[in-house]
Amino acid sequence: MTPIQEQLTALGGVFQAAVLVDRIAKTGQSSEAAMTCMLGSLLVLDPKDTLDVYGGDDLNLREGYRALASALERDPATLQREPLRYALSMLGLERQLAKRDDMLEIIGKRLPQIQSQAEHFGVAHENVVSACGALYQDTLSTLRQRIQVHGDMRNLQQPNNASKIRALLLTGIRSARLWRQVGGHRWQLVVSRRKLLKELYPLMHG
Repeated sequence: MTPIQEQLTALGGVFQAAVLVDRIAKTGQSSEAAMTCMLGSLLVLDPKDTLDVYGGDDLNLREGYRALASALERDPATLQREPLRYALSMLGLERQLAKRDDMLEIIGKRLPQIQSQAEHFGVAHENVVSACGALYQDTLSTLRQRIQVHGDMRNLQQPNNASKIRALLLTGIRSARLWRQVGGHRWQLVVSRRKLLKELYPLMHG
């Protein structure tokens, strides 16, 4: 993978999490395959490349790529506004997290516990979702910048949906961290828009 492909893949992960959060908030629905891919991304600690974090297949990130493309194209007709807002918020939260060694330590200690739960129950099991949601709540949701999720209150008030949303926000911030690690920067989204789109289209069509 080229450096730009690595960056787009990780950014696709941020947007994939954002799209799924938006869908659960508005419809209460989530695909188990999509949840499995994103929760699994928290547990891949030694990937051979960035795509390996997401199960090794661009298809797993197709909706994230689509939302990212609509953001880069700046076409009001296709722009997914809420996912874009969530994605930008996750990139911002990751910057705050990077300065908090105490929080990184808690996350580093608890992920292996979640890993063993995932091995026992399966990655998308409600116990694993709930553990990931609790980890987000104990760490990132205590930062001053908070992500406000908008949707149907009936969906947002269901505890299992709330857990899924928190767990997905955690996966999005993991992807944002990965994006930084492979050389991603906020200014690229403004300055290198066309270049990113040119590289993104082939990934979208697998």
